[in-house]
Amino acid sequence: MTPDWTLITVTYNSARHLEARWSGPRDPRVRWLVVDNGSRDGSAETARALGADVIPLACNIGFSRANNVGLRAARTPWVAFVNPDVQVGTEGLDRLADVADRQSALVTPQLVDGHGTPQGNGRGLPFLVDKLANRGLALPGARLASYVPSVEAGPTYVGWTIGAAVAGRRTHFDALGGWAEEFFLYYEDHDLGLRAWRGGHPVVVVPDVRWTHDWQRATTRPALGPWRREIGSAWRFFRRYPEFLLPTRRLAAARHPEAARMSGRLVTGG
Repeated sequence: MTPDWTLITVTYNSARHLEARWSGPRDPRVRWLVVDNGSRDGSAETARALGADVIPLACNIGFSRANNVGLRAARTPWVAFVNPDVQVGTEGLDRLADVADRQSALVTPQLVDGHGTPQGNGRGLPFLVDKLANRGLALPGARLASYVPSVEAGPTYVGWTIGAAVAGRRTHFDALGGWAEEFFLYYEDHDLGLRAWRGGHPVVVVPDVRWTHDWQRATTRPALGPWRREIGSAWRFFRRYPEFLLPTRRLAAARHPEAARMSGRLVTGG
C-alpha cells in the first residue's frame, strides 16, 4: 500500500519519548520519518527499531530547519509534523484531512495529557500581554480567554497552533516555504500560523481527534539554555511582528484581518 501520510518527527536526545509514545504496529498508510538532530542517546537507532525511516544529521541544526529537511523528503499528499512526545492515533488522520481539504487549512488535533485532560494547543493572536497572562502574569489589556479559546464545540479557527502537532497538505506547506529557519526553537509555530492565514490557509483545531502529548516544555524550569533560546526567538518574532508587543488590537487586526476576525469561531459545517 502506498502511504498517504508522512509523519515528520524531529528528535534530539528523545529516545525515551520515542519508546513511550511510538511503540506498536505501524499503519501501512503512514510513513514515519524521523530527522535526528545529532542525538547522543541513541534516538536514531531507537526510531529505526520502532519502524521509522531516519535522516541522521551530524549536529543540532534546530527544530525549524530539521522540519524542513523532513518536508523536502516527504512525497505523500499529506504531512503532519509531530513531536516525539506525542502519541498519534492514525484513525483520526482521515478526519484531519477532511477538515483540512474543506477549509484549505492547516489543522491540529486536540492534544490531551496522559489523563485525557485537553491542553490549550490552539491559540489566538500572540499578543505579549496574553502570552504573559497564560503564564500567570496578568497585565492590563490581557485577554486570556481569546488567547486560549474553547474548542470543545467543534472544529475551531485559531490564530496558530503549537508545533507539537500540525498537519495539512504537503503542497500547502511547500507554498508557505516551510518553517522559518531563523527560529532555532520556539516561536516558529507562531510565525507559521500567521503566515498560513496570510497565505489563505486558516488554522483549525479539530477537537474530536485527540492525541496524547507529554508537553515537556523546558522553559517551565530554571535552565539557562532553553530560556536563552526562547528570549532570542521572542526578539526575532516581535521584531518581525511588532504589532503584538502592545495590546493595540486594532493595529494587529489591520495587519492580520482574517486571523483576527476568525480566531475563536466555529468552523461552519465542521
